[in-house]
Amino acid sequence: MTDSAAPVVLIVEDEPDVAETYNLWLADEYEVRIAGDGDEGLDKLDEEVDVVLLDRMMPGLSGDEVLERIRERELGCRVAMVTAVEPDFDILEMGFDAYLSKPIRSEELIETVEKLLERSTYDRLLQKYYALVEKQATLETAKSGAELAESDEYAQLQDRIAGLQEELSQTMGGVEDDADFITAIQQIGGSEDT
Repeated sequence: MTDSAAPVVLIVEDEPDVAETYNLWLADEYEVRIAGDGDEGLDKLDEEVDVVLLDRMMPGLSGDEVLERIRERELGCRVAMVTAVEPDFDILEMGFDAYLSKPIRSEELIETVEKLLERSTYDRLLQKYYALVEKQATLETAKSGAELAESDEYAQLQDRIAGLQEELSQTMGGVEDDADFITAIQQIGGSEDT
């Protein structure tokens, strides 16, 4: 994914008018790439893409097949299926992050892209947080309380953990204390399986 100022949104849509409409709605805030079919979408997909808006029913490679290949590449982008296909139980096995039924309004599309970008930010912060907490637990197992208390590195680690906890708390809408934080993490972990 990109570190540039504007997140990258890839629109994979076989109807040019629909793709251009989405582009008009998003171009002020995002770098937009447009692909007219699944093969072109996969060609335009790289590590810079943050969000993919993917039509489910297209000639050639279907959106379902494109989604499968996106997940096989493990690029870390978020995918919203934007489709006229009514959802059925088959969606339970699909690896998308959001499902929008056409026709959609501009506000709905923009809000979905914003939420997917926020979720990506949250996921990166959560990964960093867990990595630091794991290091903290390892040190607490291996070192005495006195050694930890004397260590500047351990104090810096605790500060970094507290900072990430605050960032995560803000991303989640504010969490008051450690118990609330842990509860919120557990709830999110249980509800992320979309």
